[in-house]
Parts: sequence; C-alpha cells; structure tokens
Amino acid sequence: MKQKTPAAEGVWASVTHATPLKRDAMYDHRAQQAAIGVELHHADGRTTESVLVFTPGQVELYAIQFAQLIDKREQARQEGQ
Repeated sequence: MKQKTPAAEGVWASVTHATPLKRDAMYDHRAQQAAIGVELHHADGRTTESVLVFTPGQVELYAIQFAQLIDKREQARQEGQ
C-alpha cells in the first residue's frame, strides 16, 4: 500500500524562509507590479516555488534599502571585517 504524505493529504509544513530564484525580475505594466521568483523552504525540508510581488512604491523602497546594504557591505570589506 502506498504511504500518504502530509502534502498529499493537503497538510503543508510551515514555511521557514524564502530565497530568490536566479531568474530575471519581471514587470507587468498593466498591473503595475514587479515580481521576483522565490523558492519557499518548508520546515519538513521540501521546497516550492512562488512569486514575490511588489508595488512600484515597494520597488523604490527596497531599491533604497538594497543600496544601503551594498554600501554597508563595502564599508565592512574596507575595514577588513
């Protein structure tokens, strides 16, 4: 007899974190949304793919925050950390 998995029964383990997929970001001008593919990592070790959707305002906010992170990383490199 084939053993049923929790996923087959509709029970999904919680997501522990998400990582971006190595794919280009997309922009849908009609919906005015940007999207980045992500891989969701579940507590039971499985992974599934999904999409992280951003509004234009969120894209601008995260662009600023990523620029700050890049600057901080460069400063740490220069300080030898």
